[in-house]
Amino acid sequence: MWKKSSDRFEYLQTLVTEFQDTDIEEAKEQVLANLANFAYDPKNMEYLKQLQVTDLFLDMLTEENENFVEFGMGGLCNLSMDPECRDIILQNSGISLVTNCLSSQREETVLSAITTLMSLLTPLSRSEITHPSILHCMLRFSLSESPRLRNLAAVFLQDCCTEEQVAQAEQQMQGQQTAVGIPLPQD
Repeated sequence: MWKKSSDRFEYLQTLVTEFQDTDIEEAKEQVLANLANFAYDPKNMEYLKQLQVTDLFLDMLTEENENFVEFGMGGLCNLSMDPECRDIILQNSGISLVTNCLSSQREETVLSAITTLMSLLTPLSRSEITHPSILHCMLRFSLSESPRLRNLAAVFLQDCCTEEQVAQAEQQMQGQQTAVGIPLPQD
């Protein structure tokens, strides 16, 4: 598709500019979805950093338009694998923004949020990411009828938390599993 790397950068820059310049929501959604997909390819990482796409995706997490949130969360999920992007997310209140997405009614948004939290886990961020409120949420998700959500929550609990943290969260939730917490996303 691109003859040289400058073509790739120019194309991505055109997308970012189009997103910023248009007032048409559908066009913005399309551009955002494309940027999220381009964030999956490591060849685009340096260009996306130069264009500050991480900040753009973070900004989308507070939008009312659920498509903006879903695509922004998906893009962050893809970028969070890169250590530099991970640090940008962490330095810009990313954990709380991503955690807020756990209450989305869209399963894709929730799955991207869980995966992103796992990617954001560092020694410094561990206590925030394994906060009891997030563990309670993951325990609820681990009871979901959706195999994708159930399995990813189980992986989060196994890989990001100690057995003691999980046991303590389970004990705190005794008898509350259906009445308290974040609503499960719809399929």
